[in-house]
Amino acid sequence: MRVGANPCGCTWGHGGLRPLRKGESLALARMADDDRQASEIAAWLARNAVDSLPTGALQAKLELAQREGRPLRVKLGIDPTAPDLHLGHTVVLTKLREFQDLGHTVVLIVGDYTARVGDPSGRSSTRPQLSGEEIDRNAQTFSDQAFRVLDDDPSRLEVRRNGEWLDMSMEDLLRLAATTTVAQLIERDDFDRRHRAREPISILELLYPLMQGFDSVAVRADVELGGTDQKFNLLLGRDIQRAYGQPEQAILTMPILVGTDGRDKMSKSLGNQIGVTEAPDEIYGKTLRVPDTALDAYYGLLLGRETPAELGPRDAKRALARELVGRFWGPEAAQRAEADFDRVFVARELPEEVPEASFSAPEGSVHVPALLAELFGVSRSDARRLIGQGGVRVGDRVLEPGEQDLPAEALDGQVLRVGKRRFARLRRS
Repeated sequence: MRVGANPCGCTWGHGGLRPLRKGESLALARMADDDRQASEIAAWLARNAVDSLPTGALQAKLELAQREGRPLRVKLGIDPTAPDLHLGHTVVLTKLREFQDLGHTVVLIVGDYTARVGDPSGRSSTRPQLSGEEIDRNAQTFSDQAFRVLDDDPSRLEVRRNGEWLDMSMEDLLRLAATTTVAQLIERDDFDRRHRAREPISILELLYPLMQGFDSVAVRADVELGGTDQKFNLLLGRDIQRAYGQPEQAILTMPILVGTDGRDKMSKSLGNQIGVTEAPDEIYGKTLRVPDTALDAYYGLLLGRETPAELGPRDAKRALARELVGRFWGPEAAQRAEADFDRVFVARELPEEVPEASFSAPEGSVHVPALLAELFGVSRSDARRLIGQGGVRVGDRVLEPGEQDLPAEALDGQVLRVGKRRFARLRRS
């Protein structure tokens, strides 16, 4: 078994693994009973997974890699149906990093072709198709953002796009289709539910699990990871590998992180996500909105430990928020985010740094909904709604519902505040 860098003096990796016993060198630990070591490693890797299937398969893969003197090829496929990664994605990315830290090779597949179909997992209707331009743009963003969690050392990471092999001939497509029956596909929960309700299921959607399974054939995956909603696809990948004469992959399914609403799966489309590239104050503030009931899940899935028993929910959320901001932006940014939060929401003061924004007023007045749309990316209708709800301030004054056009002099030099977290100091150009 290949073991990666070991800065903490543990027998296999770091981050909670057992320390070396007294008098035990790393070299001696590596030469210990191989079967015992493989079983311990498999148990540790599966410790916070929901499924490790089939039983004993991960241990067998580790033992085989050890005998052959090679790293495992550990696959994850992500469809770039949205432009940004959020904390829910990092649950499985962190598990991939654990494999990397043990010396294995992660194969990250950006599904530029499968995204054209749209994963039907957990859906009650056909997913709208994205344009090729949207997919390509999202794919590049996903690849870049994944490196915030994964080690980008090329000896331990391959980034592939499944368009490399799914742009196949009709002969190859027919061979792939012949590996699976319609009955197998209809057994899948979401297809079965829609079939019983006489709701449409497109041929493209039926092809999706086959395409994902063929990804495992193309990269010769030893292990595949995914969320619990991917269990059917991951198991079907084993069947397709067998049909192509390849050894079948072991699978690990990871829990799905709920969003900031504490109810639904974290998703940008539901507006309950915390993005890994969001500004530090956004990550900090959104984390504090996580319901108390979801704290244990956030600590366990994102930090790998239990919620501190000595802290109440408020302080536990603050500690979690600091650590999450620090992970993606550094400890200084975490300190500033917390200080800004206290300044704005506790002391009711302005943030320490307010970005400046210029505006023009050739007619001498400014249409505020248009200004909000330009500065903060909201629609004009949403801007009017915010004004009507008292959610827009100029300086210390809350705009009245009918105040949609203001003199330029009333705005120049003032801080425009939208909601609780968006600020801009206005300068007339």
